[in-house]
Amino acid sequence: MKNNTSKLTMTGLFAAMITVMTAYICHIPYGANGGYIHFGDALIYMAAVFLPRPYALTAAAIGGGMADLLTAPMWAPATIVIKMLITLPFTSKEGRILIPRNIAAPFVAAVISATGYYLAEGILFGSFIAPLASIAGSAVQSGGSAVIFLVLAAAMDKAHLKSKTQRMLHMCE
Repeated sequence: MKNNTSKLTMTGLFAAMITVMTAYICHIPYGANGGYIHFGDALIYMAAVFLPRPYALTAAAIGGGMADLLTAPMWAPATIVIKMLITLPFTSKEGRILIPRNIAAPFVAAVISATGYYLAEGILFGSFIAPLASIAGSAVQSGGSAVIFLVLAAAMDKAHLKSKTQRMLHMCE
């Protein structure tokens, strides 16, 4: 029971950090479509490597969805789905963050995100030509988030933070 409480607490903390990072920190409006560039995806990637998949999906959906509800509500339904999907390439099963799968994952997530938002924008605005202009913003957002994730992951691996967190969660069982 206590272990579930710890996982739920971490999920809530990640959701809150994702919301704040996405909605307010380095939030750059982009284009005429109501979208914006942010680096909150870096925290979604962190949630995906620290939390078991269902919890990471939840943190991503709540954090991304809340950020859009606060800043660009028309994007919230698409964001909830897309942010959940970008957690899927990552794994939380290893004791370290920077394993080959998690090094490649941000780049797979970038393709998922760009494709998802391209389709969402095409549906929202009734044109699949105009959204092509938004791909550059998606590349900046995903690329920046990947760099932030990889730098944070290297620092956290050096401090053995993931194994310490896992030990703490097991002690709470």
